[in-house]
Amino acid sequence: MKIVFVGPTVPDAAKIAGDALAIRPPATQGDICRAVYDGATAIGLIDGNFEYVAPVWHKEILFALSQGVAVLGAASMGALRAAECAPFGMVGIGDIFRQYIAGETADDSDVALLHAPEELGHTALTVPLVNLRATVRHLTEQDILSASDAADIEDAAANLFYKERTWSAILARARFSPGTDPAALISTLRAGYVDQKRTDALELLEVLQRMPVERGAPPQGWKFNTTSLWAKMLSQLPASNEKPEV
Repeated sequence: MKIVFVGPTVPDAAKIAGDALAIRPPATQGDICRAVYDGATAIGLIDGNFEYVAPVWHKEILFALSQGVAVLGAASMGALRAAECAPFGMVGIGDIFRQYIAGETADDSDVALLHAPEELGHTALTVPLVNLRATVRHLTEQDILSASDAADIEDAAANLFYKERTWSAILARARFSPGTDPAALISTLRAGYVDQKRTDALELLEVLQRMPVERGAPPQGWKFNTTSLWAKMLSQLPASNEKPEV
């Protein structure tokens, strides 16, 4: 069984994946561990919740890897955790992961956005900084947006809290030359919008679909260590018939 944790990045993931992948909501602490207990042979981490709940713990990713479960990450929380856990065997997918590895993107909030609940289709209410950067880069390469305007837009967005990064708020803070029409610029940005998070997530889904349905061998070179905090988290998880030895 291959399990993917995804929500606002690819709201239609279940339709895209069909029966090949088991789609679960954005991950929180314990969900990766629970997926291992449920028999996952490979796990894709795209979206994860944070702020009001405990986020996915690095320790549970290491645990999954120690059990021979392939763990892939992309786009959002997945790209961040993949960059942090790559030395232990987690596989990162896509440009956003590579940006974290290269240090071009550093802040956790660069991939964050405010969105509607699942019942309303996870509609995005703000613009993730990684998507904004991809958008202004694309428009600059197409000579639609000047390099100076692109830099001003990116700087304005970077200085906003992620929950406030709407196009109107970003452009209200940006410094433009006299005569710039904000409404026209917003239309240009929306028309040329690059959803890099979705692009990377779709790549992960494709890679995961091609992977074997069996678990692999545990990684060599490091050993998973059980700690008191790990034992405490395990004790808080629902009972499972397939709990591996730790």
